[in-house]
Amino acid sequence: MDEFALLVDSSEPEAGWLTVSNPFDLTSICKVATGDSRHVDGALGSASACFDNKEQWLPVDQRIAIFGRVIHQVSKRREELALTIASEGGKPLSDARIEVERAIDGLKLCIDCLRSETGSLAPINTVEAGRERLAFTSHEPIGVVVAVSAFNHPLNLIVHQIGPAIAAGCPVIVKPSEDTPVSCLKLAGIFHQAGLPMPWLQVLVTESIPVAEHLVTSARVAFFSFIGSARVGWLLRSKLAQGTRCALEHGGVAPALVTESADLELAVSKLLKGAFYHAGQVCVSTQRIFVHKSQSKAFIKKFSLEAKQLKVGNPAEETTEVGPLIRLAEVNRVDEWVNEARKGGATVTCGGQKIGQTCYAPTVIVEPSVSARVSQQEVFGPVVCIYEYDDIGDAIAQANDLSVAFQAAVFSNDHQEILFTYRHLNASAIMINEHTAFRTDNMPFAGLKASGLGVGGIPHTFKDMQIEKMMVMHSPKF
Repeated sequence: MDEFALLVDSSEPEAGWLTVSNPFDLTSICKVATGDSRHVDGALGSASACFDNKEQWLPVDQRIAIFGRVIHQVSKRREELALTIASEGGKPLSDARIEVERAIDGLKLCIDCLRSETGSLAPINTVEAGRERLAFTSHEPIGVVVAVSAFNHPLNLIVHQIGPAIAAGCPVIVKPSEDTPVSCLKLAGIFHQAGLPMPWLQVLVTESIPVAEHLVTSARVAFFSFIGSARVGWLLRSKLAQGTRCALEHGGVAPALVTESADLELAVSKLLKGAFYHAGQVCVSTQRIFVHKSQSKAFIKKFSLEAKQLKVGNPAEETTEVGPLIRLAEVNRVDEWVNEARKGGATVTCGGQKIGQTCYAPTVIVEPSVSARVSQQEVFGPVVCIYEYDDIGDAIAQANDLSVAFQAAVFSNDHQEILFTYRHLNASAIMINEHTAFRTDNMPFAGLKASGLGVGGIPHTFKDMQIEKMMVMHSPKF
């Protein structure tokens, strides 16, 4: 069995070993070394020393060259990385290949950010006190970045967290999900082979929650990047050291509206992908679909029929469309929530049962109670709820009536309807005739309310991980 050593700048022996398993067949994939507080202190000390010595900062041209070499190697290892994503995370291979391509594009975006990096002139001569003075700004790295990542996009999420940090000139320590650390370790290894010194990118799989908390809450951390559950994210934010900036990306219970004027075929096709991509384990997965009463019967019939035909199984097989859930406990939890909705009077028109130990059938629930967990909380599984509406204002009110808000979708061919829903839906992005999980890697990506803090997307994160520094020069020659 392959073993992955600690990627931290420390001579301390590993604290232990974590066995990474395939979530579909539960076979062991590899062993990964774990670290404790000794390694946290070593990693933070090394990263802080790099940042504090400005003579050691990596020049922009050197960073660009490193990213170029990384892109070349990731491109050469496309299939290997896609197979790693599928085997450790359970994402179907066809989707895993797309994730690798997105990661490559994300790395290219980091170079774009560096090439377009500019300061600005501050117009201080608009007041008498500003006469004979020139002011301009430039950008500097904010400091040591700590990134805690999630399992569902084990390569591309890492690119979104460490890529902007390295591009901005920040030393970064990343803690990947313990379910899917291999993609992160491989990418970090590629960066090191491309010439990035170890202290600038360290990977620490922590042996326990207290060790992870020790890493995140250190006063030496300038910026904390978190992708994961709202419960954990907001808790960690409350414990950050004074002065630590942060960005939090949690989940939502994404709504989609299918209006009277919508193209039914298009809506069914797009929303199938939005609901069941990666078995629904995406923070902006389509979970609640509100369909106008004139379309509802036809939509439910066609959507349920298409969902039944999705192939569920081994993510390594080319034809698999829906893979396993990440853990056995998640399969049981999803089944419990579905049965709760069924007992509450909802109709399950498709799915509603486990497939083996590790998979769950794509499930369609019609008219669950608004108080059911499938209506109120993020399922993070292959489950979608459908509600009929008559008045679009009522549908929007129900869609908005949660403590979370992220991305939403509207299927309509009526421009007045589109503008109305765009204005009134609570979401940071409204997709028109596209599913809720649509994203490109340069887009702003922001959870509202309990769904997160700050704006993701590589150019936005790159900006967050820098400070704008100003110089004011006084001279009678100005």
